[in-house]
Amino acid sequence: MRTATIYSLLGHIQIARSRYFTQGNADPFAFLLPDQTPAYDLVASTPGVKLVMPRLNFAGLISRGDTTVSFIGEGIDAEKEERKARLVSDARINSFLTVSKGEPLSPRDPKGIIIGDGLAGVLGVGIGEKVVLLVSTPSGGVNAVEANVRGLFFTLSKAYNDAAVRLPLALARELLRVSGSHIWMVVLDKTDDTGRIASQFRAAPAVRSAGLEIRPWNQLADFYNKTAQLYTSQMGVLYCIVGLMVVLSIANTMTMSVLERTGEIGTMMALGARRVKVLMLFLHEGIVLGLIGSLGGLAIGLSLAAAISAIGIPMPPAPGMSHGFTAEILIQPGLAGRSVLTSFGTVVLASLFPAWKASRLNVVDALRHSR
Repeated sequence: MRTATIYSLLGHIQIARSRYFTQGNADPFAFLLPDQTPAYDLVASTPGVKLVMPRLNFAGLISRGDTTVSFIGEGIDAEKEERKARLVSDARINSFLTVSKGEPLSPRDPKGIIIGDGLAGVLGVGIGEKVVLLVSTPSGGVNAVEANVRGLFFTLSKAYNDAAVRLPLALARELLRVSGSHIWMVVLDKTDDTGRIASQFRAAPAVRSAGLEIRPWNQLADFYNKTAQLYTSQMGVLYCIVGLMVVLSIANTMTMSVLERTGEIGTMMALGARRVKVLMLFLHEGIVLGLIGSLGGLAIGLSLAAAISAIGIPMPPAPGMSHGFTAEILIQPGLAGRSVLTSFGTVVLASLFPAWKASRLNVVDALRHSR
């Protein structure tokens, strides 16, 4: 979800005029960025930056026949959008925006647009049909262009699908009679470099002198942040439940082991074994159980995850979404490592009390236990 949000919607970093993100809705054309500036050249040439893609945002009316409805538009550099798509080898990453019918934007079709499937349903428009886009220009006039529908798309947000239009940047500028763009969307080589490169941009004299504001993706992705927080809380509860189950089951197993070998423990201590040796004996047993259990569980988990992902899990549309999806289990080395450490650590923790209890047995009572 994080990667889809970055590559299909926000980019890793967005750069705009100062106060655009807070005041841009009131007067968006007061915050236009020029095409080529020293700041743009600096951003584009920074190591770790893959692409810098201008975006032009606006709103207007879209008409087909006697039907006219409002829309929110986004002018996109279609050529760079194609290059961005080629950077992503995994098609699942582009799942935020999916072209369900027709084709995506193309630099070879300057009048071709794509519209949200919800908006297409309201207009009753299909692939290859003509629509008219009508907007107010910055000078206060009205302008319109005729465009052909290349494709229909949907995203995770039903509200966006019901109002969105994406069109080539040149066509958007022609329609609005402006030059420049509202945002430079920056795509990086590595998501982990977002904070470092954003700080580097803020410190650059060319960026500061141009009065630009730098916003990393995690400050813009409100839906993602709230969803990730919800899932993290759910997983935290699940971790506690699993941990409690492991502690109780291992503690019970180790306690039964101590009770079954009480006579042996008494014999060892009668022969001179120190209490610390008895303690370490049962603690080592717990460590071995933890290693075997955690590594065996990891192997079983990886096998089940691969099998389940191959089949897929059909999921219904979540609240606010218009389409369901097929879920898979994503295996990450860090998550797998934390699972192993959590299982192992919990088992060792659960072994402490039974091991301590074994080491505190009275020698005489232990020897009499089996008689």
